[in-house]
Amino acid sequence: MNKQLQDKWNGIYANTSDLSVASPAAVLAENQYLLPQSGTALDLACGLGANALLLAKQGLTTQAWEISDIALSHLQRQADAEALDIKTYVREIAPSNFPSNCFDVIVVSRFLDRSICDAIMVSLKVGGLLFYQTYTQQKTTQQGPNNPRFLLAENELLSLFAPLKLVYYRENANLGAVQQGLRNEAMFIGQKV
Repeated sequence: MNKQLQDKWNGIYANTSDLSVASPAAVLAENQYLLPQSGTALDLACGLGANALLLAKQGLTTQAWEISDIALSHLQRQADAEALDIKTYVREIAPSNFPSNCFDVIVVSRFLDRSICDAIMVSLKVGGLLFYQTYTQQKTTQQGPNNPRFLLAENELLSLFAPLKLVYYRENANLGAVQQGLRNEAMFIGQKV
């Protein structure tokens, strides 16, 4: 476990004044009708777990992986209070952590580590769905990270997850009225076939 990284994220969540403000990723919230009625789900690098809560409320047995034990403690208290089937795991996200053919749904929101893309796809069951939303290099505001390592190039999600069947893709970039719509992020849904 990278203690320095864990301390960084614990510090962020320890200093967050309102831990209840997290909302699920738009790619998941706007397309939740695509979710299976039962099965297993993973909220990867879950933060405060808004995606995990949505998945569990939809009837999915859900795992939430995150390096911050502070964020996971908050999520577990919420899940227990609402009697939701969520298991939290303090985990540094690495390719070796992914079990094969395990999840019906994986959600990744505002997290990018290109080294785990193949592991994510291997971890999906056949027919499983990947919901992915994160920051892009083309920005209209200074929202999100500035380090290019954590920013998607144009259409990069399409190439990173090319083996999956494309279900949905959106990347508005700088088109049209840049004050409206989803900006600074790309959204992708793919299915393992």
